[in-house]
Amino acid sequence: MPDIEHSPKQPTTTHNDTKNTVAIGQENLSAVTAPHSSFEGYHRFDPTATWTEKEERRLVLKTDMLLLTWICVMFFGLQLDRGNLSNALTDDLLKDLNLSSNDYNNGTTIQLLCFLAAEFPAQLLIKRYGFRRVLPIMMMFWSFVSWTQAWMTNRASFYVTRALIGVFEGGFIPGTILFATYFYKTRELSVRLAFFWSSLNVARIISSLLAAGILEMRGVHGKTGWFWLFLIEGLLTFVIGLVSFFYLPSSPTNTKSVLCPRPWYSERQEVIMINRLLRDDPSKGLTHIHERATLNDVLHAWSDKSMWGLYMIGLVAYIPQGPVQAYLSLTLKRIGFSTFDSNMLSIPSAALQIVLMLALSRSSEFFGERTFHCLFGEFWSLPLLATLLGLPSHGYDWGRFTITTLISGYPYFHPIVSAWISENTFDVKKRAITAATYNVIVQVGSVISSQIYRDADKPYYYTGNKVLIAICVLSMAVFLAQREFLRYINRQKEGEWDALSPEDKVVYQSDQAAREKDGNKRLDFRFKY
Repeated sequence: MPDIEHSPKQPTTTHNDTKNTVAIGQENLSAVTAPHSSFEGYHRFDPTATWTEKEERRLVLKTDMLLLTWICVMFFGLQLDRGNLSNALTDDLLKDLNLSSNDYNNGTTIQLLCFLAAEFPAQLLIKRYGFRRVLPIMMMFWSFVSWTQAWMTNRASFYVTRALIGVFEGGFIPGTILFATYFYKTRELSVRLAFFWSSLNVARIISSLLAAGILEMRGVHGKTGWFWLFLIEGLLTFVIGLVSFFYLPSSPTNTKSVLCPRPWYSERQEVIMINRLLRDDPSKGLTHIHERATLNDVLHAWSDKSMWGLYMIGLVAYIPQGPVQAYLSLTLKRIGFSTFDSNMLSIPSAALQIVLMLALSRSSEFFGERTFHCLFGEFWSLPLLATLLGLPSHGYDWGRFTITTLISGYPYFHPIVSAWISENTFDVKKRAITAATYNVIVQVGSVISSQIYRDADKPYYYTGNKVLIAICVLSMAVFLAQREFLRYINRQKEGEWDALSPEDKVVYQSDQAAREKDGNKRLDFRFKY
């Protein structure tokens, strides 16, 4: 029996359309849902508008060039300030500050806890004051703190800077993802998110190259190499944030800025942009981009059982590879590689992850499938973790490097899960809350991950690797359980939908108030899995 999403009985209002020919050409225009009058693109709504595939491709390409490219630059700046600590470890940062591995773990935990505390306030600020203001200001704040890390002298200053960076980074990633949903259709999102996370890996590569050179400045003006690393990379990120403040648009119909005094799109292109988005996902027109989220909105989002499995995925799915990746440079240094070599040898894992992540996300988009594509990342890691556990405690340096590189460069499926969450929620406010909740839980998983490799277990962390193997198996089980749960809900909806008469279906789909209230609980909404 075919999956419900691909059944010919699928309701016409389901927004997960994979063909696009209807939305571009002569669709059933009576099924188009009008946006709310407060929707920022309301003046461009036209239920009779049609356009060619060539026009739409040109519009998407322009959006990729003007928006996607710069968001990738912003993600690049994020990773510079997130990853420079790992590079600094190879220049004896822990020794210079008189810190142990456990102190390093505690610093990571403090950063993540502060990140968690700032997640929802940041989302509320973004919803209230807009992406173009809040996101760049966040960047400038955390880059300034990253810059001040150059003057750390002890454990206390290390902990304080970790805390402040966590506070100012909290909410940036889900906020940026939500921003992208205002410009892209659901089926276009996973590949674009893969490019976002690819820019993080590009930053890992460039950061390692920069670090390999900058850390050689140890002794210049009596300063350590990591002093110059934090100083230079912090200033670079600040410049990216400053340019972003004067460049980013507010919405697809308000793209003017100080650096772009003319609109990105013509009036015709704005009409195509707004109507293609609304026909793909009518919920994007239910609220204004700056409409505040209330406590009831938060509670409503949290009560959605269809999201609970995805939250559990966020908790456990990224732990198996996290400690290996976080300790890659430090592990290479401890097994005998020089500071320069340790930074250079961290590059292959980042390059590998870019290729695997883009290929996996493109395949997920092409086949319209989520679960098994995500599972591939865990299947990739499990035998490698078992091999790492089986290596003897001495020697095999290049073998250990190869395995840790393959684990660190695993097919990262976070873009797929993020797109999965976006397409399985309904209205924009709920999408923002759900994305923030998911990201908070991912960071909780990162807190757990940061405490698995302990000082008493170094340098090979055999006990820690056993824990990672167990969590990897658990993650696979959670993915499969979530898939079956969503299939079960779809079957229940399908049965109730088929029991309605054609007249009742028309009445049901015409009830705008019920559409806004019920969201993804509607009988004519199908979950992707």
